[in-house]
Amino acid sequence: MLNNKSNISKLKKKIGIQFCDFAILRNRFLGAVILSCFLFNSVSSQDLHFSQFFKSPLSTNPANTGFIPDADYRLGIQYRKQFSNIMSSPYKTFSVFGDAQIFRNLFENGWMGLGGLLLNDVAGAGSLQSTKMYGSLAYHQMIANSSLISGGFNLGYVSKRIDPSKLKFPDQFDGKFFDNSLPTNVVLSNTAVSYFDLQAGINYAYFPSENIYFNIGYSIHHVNQPRESFFNDQSEEGKLSVRHIAFINGIFKVGKRVILEPNIFYTNQSKASSLVGGLLLNYNLSEFDENELIAGIYYRNQDAIIPMLGLKYKQIKILFSYDATVSPLNKFNNAAGANELSIINSGFYRDHSDRQTICPRF
Repeated sequence: MLNNKSNISKLKKKIGIQFCDFAILRNRFLGAVILSCFLFNSVSSQDLHFSQFFKSPLSTNPANTGFIPDADYRLGIQYRKQFSNIMSSPYKTFSVFGDAQIFRNLFENGWMGLGGLLLNDVAGAGSLQSTKMYGSLAYHQMIANSSLISGGFNLGYVSKRIDPSKLKFPDQFDGKFFDNSLPTNVVLSNTAVSYFDLQAGINYAYFPSENIYFNIGYSIHHVNQPRESFFNDQSEEGKLSVRHIAFINGIFKVGKRVILEPNIFYTNQSKASSLVGGLLLNYNLSEFDENELIAGIYYRNQDAIIPMLGLKYKQIKILFSYDATVSPLNKFNNAAGANELSIINSGFYRDHSDRQTICPRF
């Protein structure tokens, strides 16, 4: 989760809450107070995120739509469960996406990509539920024989709702427990918000040989800065901040059976940021690269170590990851941050004679 202390400060000013001094709280409810702060972050417009960001191409950058080096189309699902050992209602995020290459014979050395993305997230005991639906469009143009440039955008509809009766606020702490029957100064003007959302991005890929592939991309999310607040806030603070995402991917064949995939991901929104980097190793188990064993390790700066293990069987890739918390929160969750699973199925059209060569042929 992104560390966004500024959003907590703004929320405190709006609702006039005086937070308890954490130093005097006993350990059995200290974790609950901290997680309440995390929930306030979510209410204050924190975006959904995946540790396996490279398995969620459309939410990372709309220019990835139809940018499929090893297939003509792909379908994917992703599921993330966080804080399950310290919360009765852990954070759950589910994603479904699909994209495909289209109009490949209408453009000289170019094509378009069309896709769709559905995200659903339930956060904490207050059941802060977010549903996001996006449609994506991108254009891809070959440059000479070893480069590709892409640009794309997506337009989505976002709906969020919350159940205040399930929330516990700091001014409901009676000295021993949180008591929902106690009055609170927190007054939400709305329990549901909805808006349209716009993202845009660009990509550049370079593949000088059949053993080397390099890709860099940049995207801007919430370009239209929609208003998202459960309070009656008409100020600039009530608008959703623009989010910037940059990434670097690589694929390098270093042996007859070994392929390395390094990835770096950086995102910034308001004063919150996250940096994730790591490496996947793909080991070919079959003669024609139909089956692969996948293993890797990633690190989210000042937050978690993320081991990964997966398998490729023909056109299906399955990858499981585990976030081992290394931040101070590990005192409360015993280093158990999140479990994440992704499944992607990719394939070719029956007639794909018009397919462009856009990557090394591993």
